[in-house]
Amino acid sequence: MDARPDHLVKSARERLDAGDAYGAIHLLKELVAKGEAFADAYNILGLAYAMVGQKEEGLAAFDRALKLNARYVDALLNRAVTLSDLGRADEAVAAFAQAQTLGAVDHTGFSAPIASRLANLHAELAEAYLEGGGRGDAIRQLEAAATLRPEFVDLRYRLARLYLDEGKLEPALGELESIVARRPGFLDAGIALGMARYLVKDLAGARRAWEDAKRRAPDDPRITAYLALLKRVGG
Repeated sequence: MDARPDHLVKSARERLDAGDAYGAIHLLKELVAKGEAFADAYNILGLAYAMVGQKEEGLAAFDRALKLNARYVDALLNRAVTLSDLGRADEAVAAFAQAQTLGAVDHTGFSAPIASRLANLHAELAEAYLEGGGRGDAIRQLEAAATLRPEFVDLRYRLARLYLDEGKLEPALGELESIVARRPGFLDAGIALGMARYLVKDLAGARRAWEDAKRRAPDDPRITAYLALLKRVGG
């Protein structure tokens, strides 16, 4: 199975839709353990826990989704339903009310649910372009997605990787710096940040990024190889 975070989330959603809540939980706990779970992953994890009767665990997952994206209407509504199921009526009413306020138009010119849906649709279209060999079109779609929802760091990481593949080093570096600042535990982004710094000849910056990544994942062979590369080139 493709271990890319967005593909794992898609597989987890498909398992949940098929009624395999435990299968969805298994996949998403893998992402959580690696520090690569995004708001979508936590929202689906919360739904899966709720389906198997683990309401408190579901509530914790929805809270985590909202910590990553405070404007996530689906997570707010799911949290409200879970609070109601737990008998916490006053908190449920407050959560429903908060979700209603997010139906208003935001900085994008759309309501929060519509803007989020459009961002995800741009990302899906980007994948379709990539499958057809249209890398430039894919980049433009992901740029549109990132403009609509800059807090969707999974989409921005995909964009940064495409920038790197195209040799667009400065845009890649800017995206990765922003992603790591927002999600310091995102290991793959930290490793990619080191690579971007290395490619722009910031060897000291590359070392900082990779040493920080190594503290988080001391046994990751990629990081060991990159630090050895720096040593050979005198970084």
